[in-house]
Formats: sequence, structure tokens, C-alpha cells
Amino acid sequence: MTSSPSSPVTEGTGTPPRGGLGPGAAFVLVFGSSAAVLVVEIVALRLLAPYLGLTLETSTLVIGIALTAIAAGSWLGGRLADRVDPRRLVGPALGVSGAVVALTPALLRTTAERAPAALLLTASLTILVPGALLSAVTPIVTKLRLTSLAETGTVVGRLSGVGTFGAIVGTVLTGFVLVSRLPVSGILIGLGTLLVAGSALVEWRRRGWSSTPVLALAVIAGGLGVTVAPGDCDQETRYHCARIVADPARATGRTLVLDGLRHSYVDVGDPAALEFTYVRAIASVVDAAFPEGRPLAAHHLGGGGLTLPRYLAATRPGTRSVVSEIDGGVVRINRDHLGLGPDTGIDVRVEDGRLGLRRLDADSRDLVVGDAFGGVSVPWHLTTAEAMADVRRVLNGGGMYVANLIDHGDMAFARAEVATLSRTFAHVAVVGEPEDIGLDRAAAPSGGNLVALASDRPLDVPATQRALDARGTGWRIATGDGLTSWIGDARPLTDDFAPVDQLLQPYSPPRSR
Repeated sequence: MTSSPSSPVTEGTGTPPRGGLGPGAAFVLVFGSSAAVLVVEIVALRLLAPYLGLTLETSTLVIGIALTAIAAGSWLGGRLADRVDPRRLVGPALGVSGAVVALTPALLRTTAERAPAALLLTASLTILVPGALLSAVTPIVTKLRLTSLAETGTVVGRLSGVGTFGAIVGTVLTGFVLVSRLPVSGILIGLGTLLVAGSALVEWRRRGWSSTPVLALAVIAGGLGVTVAPGDCDQETRYHCARIVADPARATGRTLVLDGLRHSYVDVGDPAALEFTYVRAIASVVDAAFPEGRPLAAHHLGGGGLTLPRYLAATRPGTRSVVSEIDGGVVRINRDHLGLGPDTGIDVRVEDGRLGLRRLDADSRDLVVGDAFGGVSVPWHLTTAEAMADVRRVLNGGGMYVANLIDHGDMAFARAEVATLSRTFAHVAVVGEPEDIGLDRAAAPSGGNLVALASDRPLDVPATQRALDARGTGWRIATGDGLTSWIGDARPLTDDFAPVDQLLQPYSPPRSR
């Protein structure tokens, strides 16, 4: 058997060919490149969330692209290693992937803001190119380590295990450490820098390929591009790109913007001043259901700017509000920028809403408010019959559940959620624009916010409508047969069947002229 630079395997000998790769270097290359692929995948999800939403479809898309890159890179890397001296391939694979990774934040944000139609193509390329190049490193390194046919299984198995371990470390490190401490742009630029530096080291040892200066310039360009690219954040939390926007018409007015969407409006000087229509509708429902000024024991699923807890504290002194807000960064924003003090009667807990419900005692709340959204998506596990059963458990006999819903089109998600409430509570109603809740069939639904209310005690429909009218919402209330007709054949949501991301239509479809 003969050997060549592109075919270093010999039979029956453990002697590595001249210019082979030592086990330590092989371990570092395979471990690092595999970890880098997962870092890119996870951070890409966060970069795309402000523009595509953090939905099941977005996650599936990114995972699918990343797996395609891994498959293509592994296949192409193996073929090239059989045809070209594999020692010439490692450096370029690391270097080019590093340059693309460093440029990704600026490219994606600029494309999303200025050429949104090209966002998916740009996102696909910025995941595919580095993912494929980095995935090619493992078969290339494997080729360099195959010094004996007698050890093929050992070498391939060992390096495959090292690559998998690297992917695990990359996933855990990114999800639990990097994202909570660094901006996503900093993570990718730092990773790009490490990859280009690794490429330079490999090429320096081989005394080949001289494109490192060009790649270094690409990394620098990526860093500079982030400073001028649109879509910057005041603060990056675990889940959101967050900004605080001052209201030019009201000196104490502030809007909390999460992932580019106006999430909450807070008047830090007057908590009773409510801006968003759906918030005024919820306040109207609560004020109609409970005597004026009576303090309440309330629980809030989702915090945002804490507009409702602040309102209850201001208009019903002595109210105790517990808030389950999963994003600790949003909680910090409330304390640092939106005037949340320790003496408001608002207890904000950084926790998942479903788990927060389970920790509450039975019959311990007069009011539960559901207002949890992640960008344009809804946490599905807060919409199911099982979750609503837990809401019912914590409400006392006269308690009420009030939920903010968002939907467009045929309102499939909203109807399914109200069907779920009807399965759980004795009395259910919906308030919203008449065309959205089936009270004006001559007009097409415009979509947007609805508010659902549910209780085991009868709802005071006339008082609720008067309260809505007094606040000038223009909203109506639907109950009884009208509500049943609007729900139609919508299937209730359960922990076993909750296709919320497929049912929810976050934007209004274009209408034909």
C-alpha cells in the first residue's frame, strides 16, 4: 500500500506520517469547532427573535439550518480530506468561519431593518457557512489522525465523542453563562476573534496560507459594524432586546420596548394613567368586578412594565400583588429605570409563571391576571386547561381570571383559549372590538388585543360594559350564545395538545381591495 499527503493511513503501523496531527491538537480543534457551531446556533435564535419572534417556527428553522450545515460540512469535509492534503484545510475552515461569525450581528440587524425580505436568506447563510466549515473540521482532523487501519474505530469514535462533548459544552456555556453576561454581538465577535486566531496559529505552524490579515480586518469590520447597525438595545436580557423610550408628550411617561415591540407603558409619576387600550380594558373589568377601593390579593402571570400591579397599588391601597416574571433583566429595568420601589406592595419573583402558580396556596387570590408574551409568541404552557385548573385552584370563591390575548386573521388561538376557559370556569366573557369578538359580523376582524375574563361567580355584564364605555375604549363584551357562536368548533388547549404557535397569527393579513 502506498501513502500520500492526502492519504496518511498505513496498515499495521502506529507511526504517524510526517506532518501529522498530535492527539492534543486534534482534541482542541474538534472540541472547539463543535462547540462553536452550537454557540452560533443559539445566538442566532436571539438575533432573529426581535424580527421573527421567539416562536416554535423560528426555533425549528434555526435548528434545521444548523443541522443542515453540520450534515453538509461533515460530508464535504470528508470528501475534501480524501482529495486534498487535509493539513491545508483546517486553517481556512477556521478563519473563514470566524470572519462570517464576527460579521453576523451587523449583517442580520442591518438586513432586518433595511431589507427584511432578504432576512431569511441572510440568516441562512450566516448559519450555514460557518456551521458547515466548522463541521468540516472533524472529518479533516480524523483523516490526519488515522495512522493505522487497525485503529480506525478507536480514532473515529474518540473524535466523534470529543465533538459531541464540545457541542454539549458550547450549548451549556452559551445558555447558562454567556448570554446572561454578554451581549449577543459581543459573543459572536469574540468567537470570531478566537476562530481567526486559531486559524492563524494553525497556519503559522504549517507555514502556509497568508490570508489571516484579511480575516482579521473582517472581524474588526464586524465589531465596528455593530456600533452603527440599527436595532441596538439599551439592555440585553436573557430573553429580550430591551429599550426604554421616553414619551415626548408626557414628562413621566415611559414605554418599555421588548424585541422591537411596545410591550408596556408606565407613567412613573402617575400609575393610574393608563395608555394602552387593553390595559384600560383590564382595569375596567377589575373595577366592575370588585368594590371601588377594596384592596385585592392578586397574582400576575408576566410582568413587563408592571403597569397593572402599579395601577392596583395606586387605586386600591393595601393591594398585595405577586408577579411571576421569567426575565430577571426586565425586573432590573423596572427597578433601575421605571421607579419600582420596595414599598409598593408588589412582590416580583423571577420565575416561570406556571411554576409560580403551583407555589400559591388554594383559595388565596381575588384576582389572577394573565399577560405573558415573548415578543410575538405566547408561552403555550400558560394557555392550557391544566394551567387554567391551577388558576382556578388559587382563586377564592369570588375570584376572577383576566387574560390579555393577541390574535389576528380568523382568531384561531383566541377562540381556542376562550374555549379552554369555558371548559374550566362556570362563567366566561370576552371584551374587544365588536368585529373581533363576533358582535359585528358585517365587518372583517381587525385583530389585535382581546381581554378574556373567567370566574365561577356570575359576571356583571352591564357594569363591565359601563366601565369600558367610561374609559372610552370602544370595546364591547360578548357572553352567552353570542360567545358560543364566536368560539365555534375551536378545540380547547391541553398540555397534550397546544399548537399555540400554529394557531396564533401575530400580524394582520393584507386585505384585498
